[in-house]
Amino acid sequence: MDYILKFLSGGLLQFSWWQVVLVTLVLTHITIVGVTVFLHRSQAHRGLDLHPAVMHFFRFWLWLTTGMVTKEWVAIHRKHHAKVEREGDPHSPVVFGLGKVFFRGAELYREEAGNPETLKRFGHGTPDDWMERNVYTRHSLMGILIMLAINLSLFGVLGLTVWAIQMAWIPFWAAGVVNGVGHAWGYRNYASPDTSTNVSPWGIIIGGEELHNNHHAYGTSAKFSTKWYEFDLGWCYIQVLRFFGLAKVKKLAPKLKLEPATASVDARTLQGVITHRYEILARYSELVKKAATEEIAKLKATRQTDNPDCNWTVLSRCKDWITRSDDTLEPAQRAQVDTILAQNQSLSTLVHMRRDLARLWESSSASSEQLLADLQAWCQRAQQSGIDGLEQFAYRLRRYAA
Repeated sequence: MDYILKFLSGGLLQFSWWQVVLVTLVLTHITIVGVTVFLHRSQAHRGLDLHPAVMHFFRFWLWLTTGMVTKEWVAIHRKHHAKVEREGDPHSPVVFGLGKVFFRGAELYREEAGNPETLKRFGHGTPDDWMERNVYTRHSLMGILIMLAINLSLFGVLGLTVWAIQMAWIPFWAAGVVNGVGHAWGYRNYASPDTSTNVSPWGIIIGGEELHNNHHAYGTSAKFSTKWYEFDLGWCYIQVLRFFGLAKVKKLAPKLKLEPATASVDARTLQGVITHRYEILARYSELVKKAATEEIAKLKATRQTDNPDCNWTVLSRCKDWITRSDDTLEPAQRAQVDTILAQNQSLSTLVHMRRDLARLWESSSASSEQLLADLQAWCQRAQQSGIDGLEQFAYRLRRYAA
């Protein structure tokens, strides 16, 4: 009887509470590594190839600890990138609201996983061997039940808590924090055409997934950190796998290369501008924000209140909106931005020049010759604008190279 009570209270291992906590953190971290390295970087975006033994370990581990099916996860994530922030995005805070994505992200995942069209269109190239068809996909619930039995055997009754944490770990951090907070709060290195943010410059807890804006700018890169002060733990694990010949990196984000400014814009400049377009737009956004800040200070100094649609309080509210694409703005926000621009010629010029610059890489039908001519014309207009910051920006643009 004493043995049974001892087993129920502490299981086979008889660990203390802090040892159980430590083991739980290790187990959940392995799951995080499986998601970011295997599911995300390797399967969804093909940024690296993994050795078959490593792949199968992650497939087996994720079957035990999450019950997620590789094809479903990959298809849903690819659809998120294809439809980001628009109707059809499976888990966008812009579409569903931050609260629903953060607290009910797992429900959105399960709902989309039941859409056969999503799996057919976006789930190609994922494992389709006997184990995947007959075990991991067909019996996805079995894995997490086996994990429950293992936890109860090792830790006793406390194993139920360990299992519950394991089951909630990915829905909270991936579905909630990355898909929710990662499109609401944080900083942006790149002006990608969405609201993605870097939640933290140190990607430790979620294995680098915290660097979400970097990922949306260069989706196929196996490495998520791009600035010297950023840390991507998932990339560290990839480097270890590379050292042992268990991983092969296929794609990385291009490194920014600035050359001495050329006398004129040429094809090399065009290629550099298109390659680094999101970094360029981020710099341009800072230029617009600086101009807006200066205008706010001017309005406050002169105490301009005769036009309520163009006083400094309205402009302060619109300062972030005027640097965003129209697709990410609500109708009321767009209306206020249009009102502000109608009252300020300098800001209007900056915003419209930004839109014209973005059209260079948004055009899918223009020839290289036409794009080069458009870029040359844009730089000429910028240099003749009479706006000092815009003239300097055009000068820097001529230094970009692929």
